[in-house]
Amino acid sequence: MTELSEKEKKVLKVLLEGLPISKRPFLEIGQKLGLKEEEVIEITKNLINKKIIRRLGITLRQNLAGIKGNAMVVWNVPEDQIEKIGSYLSNLSYISHCYIRKPYKDWNYNLYIMIHGKNKKEVNKRIKEISEKFGILDYQVLFTKKEIVRKHPSYNL
Repeated sequence: MTELSEKEKKVLKVLLEGLPISKRPFLEIGQKLGLKEEEVIEITKNLINKKIIRRLGITLRQNLAGIKGNAMVVWNVPEDQIEKIGSYLSNLSYISHCYIRKPYKDWNYNLYIMIHGKNKKEVNKRIKEISEKFGILDYQVLFTKKEIVRKHPSYNL
């Protein structure tokens, strides 16, 4: 496990709250923490290089943006193909999450994705295309019924 400096912890904690919406968000973060803008940028780059931060981006509330097609899809992928297929899927713009998980006796699915589209029809079309491309016929589609939103992230840093 990577040790974080106190400055890294402070910057990470503020980043978890979300970037300020401004022309110079790192300047605002720096002002809040008593750091220079360049220092905040450098610390953020280091956190990315250490793979503590995977990416900086927005969290889209799909339902509020009018996106009605959201589903978790679980796939039964042959073990020797799971890395290749998972890598391919994780790079598709309409897939936000892609995980390998342990299958179980009564639940033999080992690859999980969150897939998005304008509506269920579009999502189903995309799922069918993936199924046909890789020849995977054993999968389940779990459409989102309701999104439960946390008010604020709470991490002990």
